[in-house]
Amino acid sequence: MTTAIQDRLPRLSKLLYGISDFGFACTDTTMQVLFAIFMTDVVGLKPVYAAAAIFIGRTWDYINDPLIGFLTDRTRTRWGRRRPFLLIGFIPFGLMFAMMWYRPPTDNQFLLAAYYAVAYFLFDTSYTFVTMPYAALTPELTPDYDERTSLTTFRMAFSILGSLVAFIVPLLIIGTMRPENSGRVFGMGIIFGAACALPLVLTFFGTRERPENFALSQPGLRDSFRAVWKNRPFLFAAGIFLFTWTAADIIQAFLLFFLKYRMKMEGQSDLILGAIFITALLVLPLWNWISQKTDKRKAYIVGMIFLSTIMCTLIFLSPTSGLPLILVMAVLAGIGVSAIHVLTWAIIPDAVEVDELATGQRHEGVFYSLVSLFKKIASSIAIPLTLLVLDRSGYVSNAVVQKPSAILAIRILMGPVPSVLLLGGIAFAIFYPLSRSSHAKTRAEIAARHAATPNE
Repeated sequence: MTTAIQDRLPRLSKLLYGISDFGFACTDTTMQVLFAIFMTDVVGLKPVYAAAAIFIGRTWDYINDPLIGFLTDRTRTRWGRRRPFLLIGFIPFGLMFAMMWYRPPTDNQFLLAAYYAVAYFLFDTSYTFVTMPYAALTPELTPDYDERTSLTTFRMAFSILGSLVAFIVPLLIIGTMRPENSGRVFGMGIIFGAACALPLVLTFFGTRERPENFALSQPGLRDSFRAVWKNRPFLFAAGIFLFTWTAADIIQAFLLFFLKYRMKMEGQSDLILGAIFITALLVLPLWNWISQKTDKRKAYIVGMIFLSTIMCTLIFLSPTSGLPLILVMAVLAGIGVSAIHVLTWAIIPDAVEVDELATGQRHEGVFYSLVSLFKKIASSIAIPLTLLVLDRSGYVSNAVVQKPSAILAIRILMGPVPSVLLLGGIAFAIFYPLSRSSHAKTRAEIAARHAATPNE
């Protein structure tokens, strides 16, 4: 299907939209990769206390995600429904991220855990305040099936670049994750907080929401949630997103543990991580091309089968495998990581038109907030559980030699556990009901309705 001229986005608009995901990816990846090991190896928290801080801090997500999503659906300003949140929230977002990396002057385990639980609570609130409306902008900017994939590809190029920076630059600033480097960790938090917040201003001034959506009636909270549960494509898209990103979160949380304690390659971690994300960035056009030649669902299934195979292979690697083999595995993993970034996000916006056809309203904010909420709930349970497994395995922070049980736990958490979750995402994708042709039919019916009621 050819993209209509009015549905095409200028390349500059795609760039200025996508650039904010650089900041979100930087903060999110830094949190996923470094925060657990920061609390255990720098702050000195026992894994059980670190798990409690993460779980308590993220529990607020169960409320604030749908609340902010619903608020953006009902917002009406001359700047749009979503963009004002970016301008209001960019300073708190950067400030709260910096405070996550401050080490209070106490060794009391309870007080430290309480500080990080509160800091996580405040950061997550500010993060949701800007990420929810940002994500919901995708269907607001264009209704076209392929143009949305293209827009998401631009966004994910910045996302992967942000993840690459987050994997490499913090460790260049910090050195090693040890107690004596706590000041460097806080300095990294300040630098990244500022650098990650400023792109939101560019997105605010560089994008425009489609004006026809302003005229739609403001949805009520009950109507919004009823629309969610009746939207079958959205529920399957949410399942894909949930399983895939929970797997990605676990991989990110334990990658440095794996390299440091299993592979004995902490000094080469920046090179290995760079190989993953440079590859992911370079192959983004490949997944965009595959989805255009087939559809997003089929491209996703291919990508996740490939990635789960790579992750299962990791359990057989040992320190004697050598750096060249590890780099080859990193490149192959990067191909699958690229598919996660593009396709899970590109699938979601197409369910919005199914909702509009059924209800006459648009609930992007609630849709995206619930997708994020489902994922965060799973992550808020999965990451603490994996830390508890690590704690029970006999793990000792900064030990030169870990117990065999701890090494086995790290290997399993890096390989088989994420692979099982990826298979769950594939199962949802197999039964995902919205194809390219059915989405085009839905859009045509909506256009016919608007033509029949021009004053709507």
